Amino acid sequence: MDVSFLGGPRPQRGVGVVAPFDFALDRELWRWVPDDVSLHLTRTPFVPVEVSLDLARLVSEHETLGDAVRALNAVAPEIVAYACTSGSFVGGVAGERAMCEAMTRAGAVPSLTTSGALLEALEELGARRIALVTPYTVSVTQSLEEYLAEAGITVTGRSYMGLTSHIWKVPYREVVEMARSSVRDSAEALFISCTNLPTYDVIPQLEAELRIPVISANQVTMWAALRQLGTRAVGPYQALLDESARRGGPVLPEQNPQEGWA
Repeated sequence: MDVSFLGGPRPQRGVGVVAPFDFALDRELWRWVPDDVSLHLTRTPFVPVEVSLDLARLVSEHETLGDAVRALNAVAPEIVAYACTSGSFVGGVAGERAMCEAMTRAGAVPSLTTSGALLEALEELGARRIALVTPYTVSVTQSLEEYLAEAGITVTGRSYMGLTSHIWKVPYREVVEMARSSVRDSAEALFISCTNLPTYDVIPQLEAELRIPVISANQVTMWAALRQLGTRAVGPYQALLDESARRGGPVLPEQNPQEGWA
């Protein structure tokens, strides 16, 4: 069959993605991406360590990032994104900036991380007081709060799951329940952390229910990367992506919010 009349595949712009070895949500990332952009994913080497601050440090070492970005150079992405929240906040604000610089040196293209994209998203939304949901242990969640505090962001309430593995298997209903329990009346946005936690389909539901912007790790990563390309992420009823979906004033859940750290 002669298919030459089709003219070949459409030109594609490329986003390189460096993910931890246990990242399992490739398809979720693609759901935010328009048709004329391709994602080129690579993973850090396996290490036999559970989800923890130690793992976050191991998967974000500059040598590891450099090797991953150099592998992506073969397909010439226009930007590289490091898709891991804990790996990009574990070193604080200065550590996140140093990671971006290391990736840019290795690939000679602009680079960003999930945690850096989070701060960009909060600035875009004008949110300085946020509720927080994480699948992490106490220590990893505390490290995220310290990163946010360093950037001038106050956490008004949080819920965490205490998981050390298989985070991608958490069902949507648990994410929704944790989100409801973390929101307090002064929260200006809700952040659901971890790129290995499924969130795409719960964002519209939670925004409609809580009446505040709801952002997630994978969402902010794709939003920031695509914005640097001069294009937009796609997604139904998501305040970060569509100003018309932004509302003020949360509707408080009936459950008692989780108390602060002891």
